[in-house]
Amino acid sequence: MTELDVPALQRRLAAFAAARDWEQYHTPKNLASALSVEASELMEIFQWLTPEQSARVMDDPRSAHRVSDEVADVLAYLLQFCEVLGIDVLAALAAKIERNEVRFLAKKCTDHENRHSSE
Repeated sequence: MTELDVPALQRRLAAFAAARDWEQYHTPKNLASALSVEASELMEIFQWLTPEQSARVMDDPRSAHRVSDEVADVLAYLLQFCEVLGIDVLAALAAKIERNEVRFLAKKCTDHENRHSSE
């Protein structure tokens, strides 16, 4: 796994936006909307695939490229959103995992409620 330098990526995204005078549009509302749109574009790739086809989506270079691009878009908007609001994204994730570890005790998942550990 590649080590992620979140602050460096956020600075690079901020510089990219500043060079194009886009900061004026990077409000929490707009970034949250853009994040939702990009997540929907990712979901669209999988919309009509069977579970088996979706598990193999990265086997085809064309669909793998589309998925990777949409994942990058989602992450870019999430990092920009967190930067604007002063959220340490990795600390927020670590705290959420800790809460979920307490909330959802380790056991085999057999019912619908326990399948949503990221809520």
